[in-house]
Amino acid sequence: MTNARKDDMAEDQAPRDEMDRVEATPEPAAAPDLGEFEALRAERDELRDRFMRALADAENSRKRAERDRREAEQYGGTRLARDLLPVYDNLSRALDVATDEQRAAASALFEGVELTLRELLNVMTKHGVRPISPQVGDAFDPQQHQAMFEAPVPGTKAGQIIQVMTEGFMIHDRLLRPAQVGVSSNTGA
Repeated sequence: MTNARKDDMAEDQAPRDEMDRVEATPEPAAAPDLGEFEALRAERDELRDRFMRALADAENSRKRAERDRREAEQYGGTRLARDLLPVYDNLSRALDVATDEQRAAASALFEGVELTLRELLNVMTKHGVRPISPQVGDAFDPQQHQAMFEAPVPGTKAGQIIQVMTEGFMIHDRLLRPAQVGVSSNTGA
């Protein structure tokens, strides 16, 4: 075929292809009813609102789960720590009541008790449990101390600690057990 013949054929087909495209285009449908359009818009808005609420619920659930995980990690050992406190108290009392003669006679035993008490305290500290050790003369703090009795003691002010019965303990930033103390009830020094 010659080039001129090919050009003529291409020209003949071009209008037919355009004609096919025009004929293949469907007739526009009748305009949708305005009420139906508004109903679709309202449904879309409702679905968008439900989607946004579901998204917010999912985010809140994720945050709550993360907070619960952190709290379980930090405070999960609270019951065990609380159960170990009497062991700490008993070991401390055993060392406090021992006389010098008893310590000299059984020095290895008392050294073992001191090491055990120190190790117990190290393990508790490792897990966020730390002692609250008020001293005689400190101010009473109801956030950390539990008043076991009040007594007027000369030379003290009202609200001063006059005796410490047991140490208190914190686990991270929470009170595990308040320190048990006696408090002065004097109104003046």
